[in-house]
Amino acid sequence: MKKTIINILKTIAVSFALFVNIESVYKIDFKNMFNIQIVQLAIMIVLIYYVLKKDNNKKYLSIKILSCLFSLFFVIGESYRLTNSIKYVLGNYLSIISSIIIFIGYYIIFSFILYKIYKFLSNYKPNNNIKKNNKIIELFKKYPFIFSLIVILFGWLIYIIAFYPAILSPDPSFQIKQFFGIQTKYMNYIIPIDSSVTITNHHPVFHTIILGGLVKIGEFLGNTNFGFFLYSLLQIIILSTTLAYTIKFMIKLNTPIKFVILTLIIYTFTPVYALYSISAVKDVIFTSFIILFNIYVFNICTSSDKMNISKIIQFTILMILIILFRNNGIYVILITLLSLIITNIKNRKLFIILLLLMFGFNYSYNKILLPYFKISPGSVREALSIPFQQTARYVKYNSDLLSKDEEKAIDKVLNIETLADRYKPEISDPVKNEYNKYATTNDLKNYFSSWFKGLLKSPDTYIEATLNNTYGYFYPNKTRWYVYYDYYNILDSDGIEYHYNKLSNLRKILSNYAVIFPYIPLIGLIVNIGFNTLLLIFITTYLIAKKKNIIFLIPSLVSLLVCFASPVNAYFRYAMPYIFSMQVLISMFLYTINTNNK
Repeated sequence: MKKTIINILKTIAVSFALFVNIESVYKIDFKNMFNIQIVQLAIMIVLIYYVLKKDNNKKYLSIKILSCLFSLFFVIGESYRLTNSIKYVLGNYLSIISSIIIFIGYYIIFSFILYKIYKFLSNYKPNNNIKKNNKIIELFKKYPFIFSLIVILFGWLIYIIAFYPAILSPDPSFQIKQFFGIQTKYMNYIIPIDSSVTITNHHPVFHTIILGGLVKIGEFLGNTNFGFFLYSLLQIIILSTTLAYTIKFMIKLNTPIKFVILTLIIYTFTPVYALYSISAVKDVIFTSFIILFNIYVFNICTSSDKMNISKIIQFTILMILIILFRNNGIYVILITLLSLIITNIKNRKLFIILLLLMFGFNYSYNKILLPYFKISPGSVREALSIPFQQTARYVKYNSDLLSKDEEKAIDKVLNIETLADRYKPEISDPVKNEYNKYATTNDLKNYFSSWFKGLLKSPDTYIEATLNNTYGYFYPNKTRWYVYYDYYNILDSDGIEYHYNKLSNLRKILSNYAVIFPYIPLIGLIVNIGFNTLLLIFITTYLIAKKKNIIFLIPSLVSLLVCFASPVNAYFRYAMPYIFSMQVLISMFLYTINTNNK
């Protein structure tokens, strides 16, 4: 009888988690409380009860921790998605009670799912049996790189043709303007070293020079549009060869051939890969290098030998490229090298040298080389999204708590008069856009003093501001800022030719496919930011629980942390380094646990 009652209570909690509209509970609107019809609800409850009745499995500590964490993500994420606040969780007594029940429901769901995954992984053995005389699979396994590269490029070809010469979004458009000596908004954010030098390091200078240089070559040849295509071609080659190499690497790790084939299908037919291959944003090439960096780090972690000169040179060049193609790439490099210094005794001296070398290169490049060419650094404001959003929310909702001195300190940095109106919960750019570039070190010191006082007075406001600007990175039901496909042209007015071809109907079909892809049941999870974050956290926790090396995950984990400090919530290209790495990370994970299981 006791067991039956417990199962009934579990069923109620799971039903709440899956079917209850938390908004209706908060508003005490019981008529619309359930998300499905009563008959469907009854059927689903019976099925849930039947499944839970069979669930008598012992749960591991790591499963309990993950289940709590993921449940918290879902409960908090849903409230922020609906209200930009925590009020649907803590707003009134009824919402608190319902949130607790929903949390318990999600906990039961995740416990059940995670246990099944744990059980599968504990008995995992790769199965690469294929039908005899399957010539295509045999050819694929014999020549995985060339085979995969041809398939990927063939699948992407329709996008390359439809969106010729390239997809431009605001960032690369401004980079091209900078290269051609045209003043852009980024000059307004800084005090330039030389106002005649229009390139700044707001966007990586190295990427700006490559992008602008290839467009310039097109102009020299009499067709600027062709110059854009030259850049697309370079990016297509880098991304496609990187992805093809991951296929070869996965086969080398004896990854189940079905998963390898599935990965190739994902690379070929998931629209983000094709569309980003021709989107002229800095993140694509950077992501390609991060994928290769993951593989290098994994090889280091699994090798019993010291690194030879050839590998050291390749590894060093790769790290330099990561630094050059993304201003925050240095964090990925330094934290990974620190982790290797701690864990890799064989090569510890080498990694100490590389750490010092990369730090020295980054410093020399940004503090000596770029200033020598009068290229100004980006604004300090780019690193302050978190505190600026916290201050803006505080001013919007708690202005009565501000003293006159605190107001003055904030005003010196962020223009307090319009700050509340500029506050957008999921993007910090409107707040940062009125950062006072003439603010002194003392002004910033006073600002942070005021910021700290606000933290003490209303810590919940600061927590809410940060959660509101980041929840999409851990909550799967948040999808936004996914792919670029629109025709964006701010260059014609400056005499730089750029235009799509006449295949507008084909572009519309491909764009619609890209837009709906994240919402396709199950399949859409491939590109879902929150889901990939949960998957990365799961892989990390499982390996820690099994006392296995997780250093090969460090680049992706740092990329995730960078997302939390980013200016935009749930922005796909910020999460791209670990989403595009996910298939090969899973392959490494399976190899690691298979080694453990033997």
